[in-house]
Amino acid sequence: MNMLPRGLIVSCQAYAGEPLFGDTIMAAMARAALEGGAVGIRANSPVDIAAIRLVTDRPIIGLYKIHSPDSAVYITPTCEAALTIANAGCDWIAIDATPRPRPGGVTLTALIHYIHTDLHKPVMADISCVADAELAASLGADVLSTTLAGYTEHGRPALDGPDFDLLEILIKQNTLPVIAEGRYREPGDVVRAFALGAHAVVIGGAITRPQDITRRLVRAIPMEGPA
Repeated sequence: MNMLPRGLIVSCQAYAGEPLFGDTIMAAMARAALEGGAVGIRANSPVDIAAIRLVTDRPIIGLYKIHSPDSAVYITPTCEAALTIANAGCDWIAIDATPRPRPGGVTLTALIHYIHTDLHKPVMADISCVADAELAASLGADVLSTTLAGYTEHGRPALDGPDFDLLEILIKQNTLPVIAEGRYREPGDVVRAFALGAHAVVIGGAITRPQDITRRLVRAIPMEGPA
């Protein structure tokens, strides 16, 4: 298994209807991130992954967001989703590693086993709490990522910024590499994560979503100018 390099990983994602949606734009975004020093890219959907693969040989963490009415799990929820992004050219496969029921009844055990034995890809386990991390590690996940902290009913509470407490606990209690992800926006956040022992930090919206960046800056404008 090729371990992910230590450093900054940029999540290049956009949803249908957003200004930057489209595989060509995401490939350009990935190129810009790599030019700026990113060590890898996290990308959603086989179309975007294939486009990014054409412009770089750096590591791509692939995921496939598929929403379904019968499950809250949408990050690479099935074996079929994992197969599709593996064929698109990703190096790693990120999955929702919570114990919640998945579409079609596939178990987390079966999904990790399939990715390892049939696709020959390492697994990034997106977790929301310590219990999720313990489960994913016991099932053979290769790295843990705090992606879902604050985004599930059973996991950690939602915070305005990164969940550094969870990150510190995971690093102290696990031998697996831990990736810091979720609401990292400032250089100080990145510095603190590495100081705690994170193997890498994933940043998405603070880099790749200009509408959110602009909105945050606009909100900082005083309502009234100087008298």
